[in-house]
Amino acid sequence: MRPIRLDMAGFTVFRDETTVDFTDADFFALVGPTGSGKSTVLDAICFALYGTVPRWGGTRGLTNALAPSAAEARVRLVFESAGARYVATRVVRRDSRGNVKTANAGLQLMPPGFDVTKLDTGLSPEDLGEVVAGTPAEMDEAVLEAVGLPYEQFTSCVVLPQGQFADFLHAKPATRQQILVNLLDLGVYEEVQKRATARAAQAEAKLEAVDQLLAGLTDVDDETLNRVTAQVDRMSELAEAVAGAVPEREAARAAAREATAALDALDAELTVLDAVRAPAGVAEVAGAVTAARAEAEAATTAVSLAEEREEKLRGELAAAGDESALRLLLTAYADREKLTGQAEAVRAAMDAAAVEHDAAARALAEARDAAERAEEELAAAFRAHEEAKAADQAAALRAHLSDGDACPVCEQVVPAVPAVPTGSAVARAVEAGKVARAASEAAKRVVQERDAAARELDRVLLRARAEHDGLRSRLAELDERLAGAATAEALRERLAEHGRLRRVLDEATAAVRAGREAARRARATVAAAEEGLRSAWRRFDGTRDGLARFGPPAADRDDLAGAWATLAGWAGAEARRRETDRAGLAAAVDEAKAAATAVEARIAGLLADAGLPAGDDPVRAATVAVERAEAERRRLLERREQAAELREQRAGHERRAQVARTLAGHLRANNFERWLLAEALDLLVDGASRILRELSGGQYDLVHDKGEFFVVDHHDAGLRRGVRTLSGGETFQASLALALALSEQLAGMSTTAASLESIVLDEGFGTLDAATLDTVAATLENLAARGDRMVGVVTHVPALAERIPVRFEVRKDARSARVERTGR
Repeated sequence: MRPIRLDMAGFTVFRDETTVDFTDADFFALVGPTGSGKSTVLDAICFALYGTVPRWGGTRGLTNALAPSAAEARVRLVFESAGARYVATRVVRRDSRGNVKTANAGLQLMPPGFDVTKLDTGLSPEDLGEVVAGTPAEMDEAVLEAVGLPYEQFTSCVVLPQGQFADFLHAKPATRQQILVNLLDLGVYEEVQKRATARAAQAEAKLEAVDQLLAGLTDVDDETLNRVTAQVDRMSELAEAVAGAVPEREAARAAAREATAALDALDAELTVLDAVRAPAGVAEVAGAVTAARAEAEAATTAVSLAEEREEKLRGELAAAGDESALRLLLTAYADREKLTGQAEAVRAAMDAAAVEHDAAARALAEARDAAERAEEELAAAFRAHEEAKAADQAAALRAHLSDGDACPVCEQVVPAVPAVPTGSAVARAVEAGKVARAASEAAKRVVQERDAAARELDRVLLRARAEHDGLRSRLAELDERLAGAATAEALRERLAEHGRLRRVLDEATAAVRAGREAARRARATVAAAEEGLRSAWRRFDGTRDGLARFGPPAADRDDLAGAWATLAGWAGAEARRRETDRAGLAAAVDEAKAAATAVEARIAGLLADAGLPAGDDPVRAATVAVERAEAERRRLLERREQAAELREQRAGHERRAQVARTLAGHLRANNFERWLLAEALDLLVDGASRILRELSGGQYDLVHDKGEFFVVDHHDAGLRRGVRTLSGGETFQASLALALALSEQLAGMSTTAASLESIVLDEGFGTLDAATLDTVAATLENLAARGDRMVGVVTHVPALAERIPVRFEVRKDARSARVERTGR
């Protein structure tokens, strides 16, 4: 198996669509930082082919295929195997409940010379080639057929993933032997043994079947053949005798048929002539037509008169004027009367509002005067309050003075201190101020109320004036429309006349419709009567045409009853003439039938003598008897030939069964297959030992004993150790040596689809020292230089990557990993 192109989308770290083109990459390296997705490229190859990846732990790890938060993952691998090119596709989806399942899987055999770059043009799956597998269930067998290796052996010999690099080294002998059987196609010998056993069983089954057929082939001796031949001769003689009598019988039958036909023809003519009768009511048909035509003419005349009256009334109605215009004028009179009343009412309301408005204006002026007086009284109360405060202060000072003391305000000597007044002047002034303020506020409220009432009356008056002006304007328009118009009473009279004319016109229209319906019925009556007359003539013509071969007389086309009378009289005369010829024809019929009966009795006797039943066709009965006798003789001859052939076949089946059983017995021992496996394992161990010796600096050789692997440690006096005792680096070297030997030695020995056309290593190069790494690199270069297989490595060791011509650099950002090809 050799990969050509890998496409991924939504697969683990490759969220975005990514393509890895392995074309011409015979020796390549997948490089990049740890965790960037290098090993994921190998995972995608395994997943496309087998639906799982080694580090997932089986198909249950299918959820790992999806990139984080992705709902779908797609992987498509184009690869070559045994000279054919295939494309494997797998699609994984997450459903609404979070379950991850394989939604689609398929394997197609691509046509020869298919250009893989066309995959970038959006080809449909049907364009990729023949479908080898179309479901996940079909993929297992189809991939095994194409690649030649099951999943476990593929990951041990072709793609060697991390953690499983040493699987072939540590595998059980039986597992390792099965890998070699698949690679070398040694199962073909077991298949040959199975087929030989099956063919022996088939040959023995056929031998038993032939014996059963031979046992069923009895009565094939010569005596039976002579008896059957004599029966053929007797039936042939009978056929000749019957064949000679049949023409005589047919001639007698023909004579009887002719006589019977003549009698039947005469009876038929009599039946036709006797049936000629004039139908009842023929004379009344023509009179019904005349009456219907007269009635139709009268109805047509009545319709014409009704239409003339209707047309006259329409003219009178048109001359009476436009009814709609009259109604509009009458409506205008009614509107003017109504608007006049409304205008008078609005005018009266407007006058009353004006009176109320004047009264409100006077009351507002009075309230404003009262408010001004209250405001003046409040100001006076305020001044009195100030004077009272000064008086109270002086009184307070006066209480501390004595006669002859200096005044603390003016510093003058007060010879006699006035008496202190009783009570507080300020308290009296405050009380007076409160009364003045209450009066002022009450006056202001009255002003506000009367001012609001006056404004409301202004608005009412304005609305009334506007309404009055609108009514006057509409009245003016109506007066203009009614100028020169007739009075309302005259308009009502004209409308009444309109109504009367319309009612009369409706009656006239109904009369026209009724007259037309009557005319239509009259015309229908005429048509029915005329059709009845035509039907009567058709019946007459049909009867007369039926008598045309007898030569009936001509008919008067103007008199239906007379035509029928003439035809009926003629038919009666013709019938009486034919009655005289009937007796002779009846006697001839009886004589011909008797002759035919005699011949038939003679033929029946011949058949009875031969043991055959009498039938309608004695010639056929005799012929069938001859054919049956001859068929019995042919069957006997065929059975004799069949018996000879079966005896010859039995001898051949017996020989083939013996040869197949002998071949199956030789192959059942498996000696040849065991020898081939031993030779293959020797080649593999020799090649791996040579490589391991180079990788270990001459320290180790690899040997095997009874299927188990051992190493010979030359640094420890040639000590023989099991491979499971090796350190990690030593295990890598031994595993690499085996892997390279599988690719180099056994690939040339395999001629099947399981040929190792590529090997990809994903493990352990970072554990090697510089010298060993150089040896590994040189070994890989030599293997790739042969040009018969692809060699790939996965590494993050720069010293190794720089020595590989083609590198696929894998980088990863926060969203997706990407692959870029570098080198030549």
